[in-house]
Amino acid sequence: MSRGNTRQRIQDVALELFAQRGYEKTSLREIAEHLDVTKAALYYHFKSKEDIVVGLFQDLAEPCDEVVAWAEQQCPVSLDVKLEVLRRYSEALFAAAPLFRFMQENQATMRELSIGETFKNRVRTLVGILQIPDAALTDQVRCSAAVFTIHTGMFSLHETEGDPEDKRKAVLEVAQELVTTAHRNHG
Repeated sequence: MSRGNTRQRIQDVALELFAQRGYEKTSLREIAEHLDVTKAALYYHFKSKEDIVVGLFQDLAEPCDEVVAWAEQQCPVSLDVKLEVLRRYSEALFAAAPLFRFMQENQATMRELSIGETFKNRVRTLVGILQIPDAALTDQVRCSAAVFTIHTGMFSLHETEGDPEDKRKAVLEVAQELVTTAHRNHG
């Protein structure tokens, strides 16, 4: 097995254990046991649980950073661009759903880990892209809420019956309606 595949396998098992037991209650020894490898083999790839989580977030960061970079290249940032930002962002988060559930279920840990601040800054940037200069406060809230609708919708609908892609599209539709309403009110 190649080094990249081993790292991915470690991250997948760790994320599964973090979801089952919680970040704080999961040890590197348990992760190694579930992988049927020695702790030394695990340490070759990751020195700590935080290193594992940082690696997971770097995987999520790339598509999110691509969404931000694309949006920042669009001038002006029209309603159509904002709707596309939400679509791309929902797809990026959907692809990283287990990591996103980890974030929701381990919020105290996220505040302590350095990666938590990085993620918050990324969210602030996305909200800034969606905002409408000089809009009424209610419309500013709508634009901010669109990003958080995608976040909470993914988490709250996890246990709801139905096709995951249909659920993602339903959440996206609500988020896009918020931004569209804000633009209609402002224009």
